[in-house]
Amino acid sequence: MAEEVKITQSDLYAARIFLHAAVPLLKVICESEPKYGDKFKGKSFVFQVSALYADAPGGKLATHFSVEDGVWTTHAGVTHDAPTVEFLFPNLKKLIIFFSGKGMPLPKIKGLSKLGVFVPILLALLRMAGLMQAKDKPEKLEDQIMLCKLYLYLLPNGISQLNKMGHPDVTVVTKTSPDRAYALAIDGYPELQSWIRVKAGKSMSGRGEYKRCKPFLTMKFASPSLALDILMSKADMVDYMGSGKLVVDGAPEFGGTVGGLMFKVAYYAQGTYLDAEK
Repeated sequence: MAEEVKITQSDLYAARIFLHAAVPLLKVICESEPKYGDKFKGKSFVFQVSALYADAPGGKLATHFSVEDGVWTTHAGVTHDAPTVEFLFPNLKKLIIFFSGKGMPLPKIKGLSKLGVFVPILLALLRMAGLMQAKDKPEKLEDQIMLCKLYLYLLPNGISQLNKMGHPDVTVVTKTSPDRAYALAIDGYPELQSWIRVKAGKSMSGRGEYKRCKPFLTMKFASPSLALDILMSKADMVDYMGSGKLVVDGAPEFGGTVGGLMFKVAYYAQGTYLDAEK
């Protein structure tokens, strides 16, 4: 008889972040690093990450990628009926533990025999996990840049996903907000930018520069290394603002609010809430 696992509201928040914001970063790895992306040239397939969940339509939650001749398209939160390769977890809790690095509950894997697809996927997943689950920032600049890109793409999207789920710590900020955009950036690296826009309880996020208007607030880090000090909770945000390592442009009084929302995403994405539940 299968073990019954209680799925909490926190699990649902974390699963939403992983399936809608974290797992999609696999495409970023493949598009940013030829060492991984080139292995998919000329190949077409569907890769899916999923977990059984009785309350979901069809009994599972998933995100899948359709790859056509090496070009990736992400379908966040969408289940594919017949993926070429699938990592299927028996419940949401085990998916969260796996992707947060809190343990190694192995999924049921479909498509193991398709080595030409499975092996490159596994290598790209290991690259993503090695970066995102690291406790200390990488020494090499190119790895710092890649990790910053992953963090900057994850955090605004993660905040937006929590807002869509009605997380009270997020909706208390968004529900009465006028139309405002908040941006993250690293000085000298135009590719390392992202944003979230909120208005009257609704939210959307994006990558790159926010071009519609000047953001209400932009948190700009002086370098990838200094950005990781904050993003990995190795330094104090207020101290870095005081020393100029972090510049908050536009409405600095809201810097703490944005920082708090970022750390709320990390609370779920790093599986910290699992420790609190023990």
